[in-house]
Amino acid sequence: MSADEPHDPVQRYARPPADEAEAVSMQAELASCVVVADQAGAVETVAGLDIAYDKNSDDVVATAVVLRRGDLEVLDQSVVRGRSDFPYVPGLLAFRELPMLLRAVEALSVAPDVFVCDGYGLAHPRRFGLACHLGVVLDVPSIGVAKNPPHVSVAPPGPRRGDWSPIHGGEEVIGCALRTREEVKPVYVSVGHRCTLDTARELVLELAPDYRLPEPIRAADHLGRRRLAAASER
Repeated sequence: MSADEPHDPVQRYARPPADEAEAVSMQAELASCVVVADQAGAVETVAGLDIAYDKNSDDVVATAVVLRRGDLEVLDQSVVRGRSDFPYVPGLLAFRELPMLLRAVEALSVAPDVFVCDGYGLAHPRRFGLACHLGVVLDVPSIGVAKNPPHVSVAPPGPRRGDWSPIHGGEEVIGCALRTREEVKPVYVSVGHRCTLDTARELVLELAPDYRLPEPIRAADHLGRRRLAAASER
């Protein structure tokens, strides 16, 4: 780190990494800021975040949808469209997606108590997936919910809703495979920031009463797809 760079690793994220090597270095440094502890307080609102890619251009659409926890009513939503300056690199997806997601979060008028990201948290090769990145940068409680298995083998959970199995990173439990619907593929839950795995798992299950994915992520995904479809029809 040069003498004129900020010492706070979060402040360093204000500028994008110059290359893959610097991104890995920044990721490792920011990972030390993750807090695994329940600090959300009473959770009344939850935001789902998602990125949709335009198949006909380099544009991406970032969406944020805030739902009330009690009845899953949509309280607020935002959509931003733009282009990413960082290429797709496995393990470094946050550097590609986070700038757009931060713009979507900034456009919200309702501040959610917890953010649920479509991606990994601690269940990441360097223990710093998208949910961790967003949580640390904004210093907010965050949870990662991924659709696909992580980089390590995971025993399948039982067949019933609520069954789960741990995701191990060495001797450490870094997430869980959670069955949100009977006989349907699980989702992969991990801590992002300022929560525990038990709390994350219980909240994700509560937020998925009818479908495999929790409602905040489903709402954000559907919003992004609708906007892309509408733009393609113009």
